[in-house]
Amino acid sequence: MKKYFSLIVLAGALALPMIGAAQDKATLAILSIKPIPSLVASIKSPDKKLEMDRILESLDGQLIDRINSTRKFQIVSRSDLKEVIKEQDFDSSGNVDQKTAVEIGKLTGAKDILTATVDDFQDYVETATFEGTGRSATKRVFRFSIVGKIYESSTGKLLESANFQTGNDEFKQIQQERNYSVKDGELSDEMMVAVSRSLAEKIATHIADVIFPAKVLIKRDDTVTINRGEGGGVKEGDVFNVFALGEEMIDPDTKESLGREEVKVGKVKISQVNPKTSVASVLEDTGISQGAVLRKAK
Repeated sequence: MKKYFSLIVLAGALALPMIGAAQDKATLAILSIKPIPSLVASIKSPDKKLEMDRILESLDGQLIDRINSTRKFQIVSRSDLKEVIKEQDFDSSGNVDQKTAVEIGKLTGAKDILTATVDDFQDYVETATFEGTGRSATKRVFRFSIVGKIYESSTGKLLESANFQTGNDEFKQIQQERNYSVKDGELSDEMMVAVSRSLAEKIATHIADVIFPAKVLIKRDDTVTINRGEGGGVKEGDVFNVFALGEEMIDPDTKESLGREEVKVGKVKISQVNPKTSVASVLEDTGISQGAVLRKAK
């Protein structure tokens, strides 16, 4: 009996670090994605409105999945946000002000809050007729744009705002299978999923980069291991610039922290993506070491 008791105690002791690690994750509240009111008013076709709604419904789920796949955040359930949101203008506008951000943080315990609003959606087919030949050509015009914002819940301060777009060029293969005999474009189910995945991946990767930038875990000879794996926005062949972190920078006017100085010390290329980490080959090295930050090269 004493032996079994010892094993139970040992198992509990081993579990403690795992529990602590889970609690160290940043808690993120993700609000439902909303189109801005003027965009909703501009869409007259019921079919087009349904098309946008289907993309948003898919994107809502895809975004949660992609952010969860980064393994950097503990996501707050949307049901926990209803009491605050129903008293605000968010349901109709998608806007979050400083007071709302603070209230959401108090209610859910979320450290950061993500909001996303759709500010552009176009999907139609243009027809060009060439004079003198009688010939014509069609061109698909598709655009979808989202503005994502990250708020710090303790202060309501806006930490980051970025625009994410997708369009024709990202879906050429799917478009080539389309029939353009109709006046307006209409996304296939396949393309709706592709649009949602593309935008969700962009937003999740950007959020992880802002709050938890990729870092060097281990450097051995001409390879490094970084703390991003599957679902972390990295793939084989990606090239990253590597930066050493210097002193904290303070704005002399506002006294606000602008983050730490970043000095480029190298460049690496991803050669292997694992479930939780990735391995990269060193292309340039003037001082790469553990803890160095990686930024994707343009």
